[in-house]
Amino acid sequence: MQPRNMSMSGVVDLAAVKAAQEAKAKAEQARAESARQGGGGAVSPVDLVIDVDEAGFERDVLQRSAEVPVVIDFWAEWCEPCKQLSPLLERLAVEYAGRFMLAKIDVDANQMLMQQFGVQGIPAVFAVVAGQALPLFQGAASEAQIRETLDQLVAVAEQRFGLTGLTVDPDAEPGGAQSAPAAPAGPYDALLEAAVQALDAGDFGGAVQAYKNVLSEDPANMEAKLGLAQAELLQRVQGLDPQQVRKDAAEKPADVQAQIAAADLDLVGGHVEDAFGRLIETVQRTVGDDRDAVRLRLLELFEVVGGEDPRVAAARRALARALF
Repeated sequence: MQPRNMSMSGVVDLAAVKAAQEAKAKAEQARAESARQGGGGAVSPVDLVIDVDEAGFERDVLQRSAEVPVVIDFWAEWCEPCKQLSPLLERLAVEYAGRFMLAKIDVDANQMLMQQFGVQGIPAVFAVVAGQALPLFQGAASEAQIRETLDQLVAVAEQRFGLTGLTVDPDAEPGGAQSAPAAPAGPYDALLEAAVQALDAGDFGGAVQAYKNVLSEDPANMEAKLGLAQAELLQRVQGLDPQQVRKDAAEKPADVQAQIAAADLDLVGGHVEDAFGRLIETVQRTVGDDRDAVRLRLLELFEVVGGEDPRVAAARRALARALF
């Protein structure tokens, strides 16, 4: 089964908007339910490490990733480095106490999943957060490096998707992590769902308006902010001739609008660093209103990618150097 809502190359993923909204709703529902039951809903430490196959991937990984980041360890019996990495990941899963789950996938028995994730060699470690796949590392890594990676993963899951993890109780019965709670309808779910449907149908103008409707009532709604940034980007590139845009950008480096249009196409194509670098270089070459237009577009593209992305942090620093 092809994993849904996966973004392996950095391409803008429309389904991420819906996944983020559903993930946040489920996380909030789980917290509310736990509080209502006086701390109920806890899972056993045994549930934090699971074996996953192709048949159970959607249930055990994709659906579960709406509540907690799921780290995937691709391994095999014959893989000597795996015999050192896998126990370390299992120990860290328990130590992190529900901030992520570990799903172990035997590549010999699950060749299709290995191919779908583009695994070239093992050990290979990925994560799935709110249905979105993220490559973490491949091959040997030190415990310090792994901890740093996991800390970043946990931070992204909480800041962007509202996932605070699972409550772990050593006395809980094993098996509590097998079914995700149903998410209640939120006050803006209908509008957000309408926006996602408009995106899927290619009605980017309709999606923009739907997200603006949410933000007019709830200016801090992160799902709507992310969705609006993506919808406006896709609306801008709709109907553009990519070859002509890139030709104009190459032949007219001083043409601000040509560079802005090319940066939009770069980002939609998943070339995040190229998009940021193009606009930062344009900022360095321009002054006045032209420079301000480029700076504002760059800030809009930061919103599309997400402020917690390290590429955004690096580009912000480069922009500051270019401006000052």
